[in-house]
Amino acid sequence: MTRTSYRLGVDIGGTFTDVVLMRSDGRIFSKKVLSTPQDYSQGIETGVSALLAELNVDAGDIAEFVHATTVATNTIIERKGSTVRLVTTKGFRDVLEIGRFRTPRLYDIHYKKPAPLVERRLRLEVDERVGSDGGVLVPLDAAELARVADQFEAEGVEAIAVTFINSYANAVHERQAASYLRERFPGIPVTASVDLLPQLGEYERTSTTVVNSYIRPVVERYVSSLKTRLDRLGIKAPLMIMQSSGGISPGEVVARQPIDIIESGPAAGVLGGQRLGTKVGVADMIVFDMGGTTAKATVIEDHAFALCPETEVGGGAALGTRMIKGAGYPVQVPTIDIAEVGAGGGSIAASDAAGGLLVGPRSAGAEPGPVAYARGGTNPTVTDANLILGYLNPNALVSGELSLDIEGARAALAELGARIGLSTTDTAHGIHAIADATMLRALRGVSSEKGRDPSQYTMVAIGGNGPVHACSLAEAAGMTRILIPPVAGLFSALGMLFADVEHQLVTAFYRRVDTVDRATLDAAVAPLMTRGIDMLRAEGYHDPAQQRTALYADLRYMGQTSPLTLPVPDGEGAMQALQAAFHAEHRNVFGYASEKEPIQFVALKLVCRGVAETPRMPDRIERGAEKTATRHTRKAFFGEAGWVETPVVPRSALGAEPMAGPLIVEEYDTTIVVLPGWDAAVDGWNNVVLARKAAR
Repeated sequence: MTRTSYRLGVDIGGTFTDVVLMRSDGRIFSKKVLSTPQDYSQGIETGVSALLAELNVDAGDIAEFVHATTVATNTIIERKGSTVRLVTTKGFRDVLEIGRFRTPRLYDIHYKKPAPLVERRLRLEVDERVGSDGGVLVPLDAAELARVADQFEAEGVEAIAVTFINSYANAVHERQAASYLRERFPGIPVTASVDLLPQLGEYERTSTTVVNSYIRPVVERYVSSLKTRLDRLGIKAPLMIMQSSGGISPGEVVARQPIDIIESGPAAGVLGGQRLGTKVGVADMIVFDMGGTTAKATVIEDHAFALCPETEVGGGAALGTRMIKGAGYPVQVPTIDIAEVGAGGGSIAASDAAGGLLVGPRSAGAEPGPVAYARGGTNPTVTDANLILGYLNPNALVSGELSLDIEGARAALAELGARIGLSTTDTAHGIHAIADATMLRALRGVSSEKGRDPSQYTMVAIGGNGPVHACSLAEAAGMTRILIPPVAGLFSALGMLFADVEHQLVTAFYRRVDTVDRATLDAAVAPLMTRGIDMLRAEGYHDPAQQRTALYADLRYMGQTSPLTLPVPDGEGAMQALQAAFHAEHRNVFGYASEKEPIQFVALKLVCRGVAETPRMPDRIERGAEKTATRHTRKAFFGEAGWVETPVVPRSALGAEPMAGPLIVEEYDTTIVVLPGWDAAVDGWNNVVLARKAAR
């Protein structure tokens, strides 16, 4: 008899840790527990062990463990990384300080750029120089490198970054220095820029290398701690971690290169949405993900999401546009294009000096959490407002596992309302509306600000709070169709189970396109191909049919600074087709094309995927062992319509025939608020589909 196998996905959020267990037949079991910021792996162990105990599942039956984490991002935001020492070429000590002339607030004379992650006294120079053509102009001074190492030894060192000018053209000096430092300091992580980003741009390359060094010891400790906890639980499946690009990678690989998981959690939700759209035939969608701390939006067109070649970390929320830069530290790794704002269920509401209402970006997080959680929180939040408006179960969340103090929430909102001259109900509705307005910025950041009409897209609403705000946000954006998948409140944890193993490799290739033929291109890519296939084989993908590769190129007009990333076509005429595609994409992104201008390569990028023998996504998702809501009614507030006695039903009560709003659908992990003027039905994949009637 064949034993039942399971795949386990775990996503850490600012408020909740989500655990999803998928059985081989597609049935889903889940658990939602409060996150443990003091040690996030503790929350994982608590949630996983509780779920396995509830289901009486043997940990040895878990064939795969996939994880998305905010550890890398939080380390940068909270400035809790390691003390990094930078070794660089003489004369380039201040590259991090100089940076680029960018500012997110052009007319703010008080704005200050974020301080470098490596202070000046820890940035040391050695004499060496490689020309842009790869020729050695000044040999590496070994004695000077030894003196630098002596200084490290005397003062102590936690992590070392090595970035030499023009090492992308010839890495001999950088590899020599990195090898020497690794031998001199065993056990200390040494990151060389050529191992991460062997391409043009000394500032971006140095910043990427320093960020990796800054978070690497923290992530290495976290991965080690998590593996220890998994061993204690009896889970022997390999630890896989979600990358910012939408693929998964082994924990030991990520520990060495943690810059690949900066947007780990949000990427999982987007990947899940993209795979869901392909399954149900929705090609164009905007994935809206609202959790406890932030809200994210991503556009998917023709079943594909866009990848940004560069992102910034540590500078606050990202509005998802190439035009607003300078707020954080640039990291050049492929990242799903996600717009993010500081609005979530835990966003704190307050009054300003003029008596106005403010919401976010400060969040109550998991500790102390919203007032209603009765864990010491005193500031009202979006969740408290939604509770008072009747949108959330007044007694408890997650099927009764988290009891709520509704009177405490009401008192906190009444106190805030008294300060700004509003009733408790109007204060709560104002908080809900302001949160919507803030999240609309993220929605527009990936749609109208990039020339797209959001009304032409289906919204996929996920996250614990996404379905609560989906209808009101869609109305504000002019959208008329919403899709809410099963397990919507834990969809990032589910989505990562649909991902393939993936590695993104890059090499510098600084040539004019019209001087390159396909043979030259293939020769440049050959070392990447060998390395990528070797990595896939090491992870168990030995069959060539399971090894998928795709080649991309970073291209720009001669003299430009910002490249575009495009797939390289196969066959005869590939270079001509690539040039035509670049002109078209340049016109799409920037509004014009200079077809007489020469185009140059900047870098080549090879994506290597390991494709599993069995499908990563089942034909249909069904929930198992879930406590469902019983049919009843309660009063909920709907703006101009006022307080309305509203039916409350489980998802199973919906069918193919639309049910008219107002309506509240309660589930274990989220609540769907169907506004008046909207209909709700269920499709063949068990998604709730909301459709807006004629505009009122």
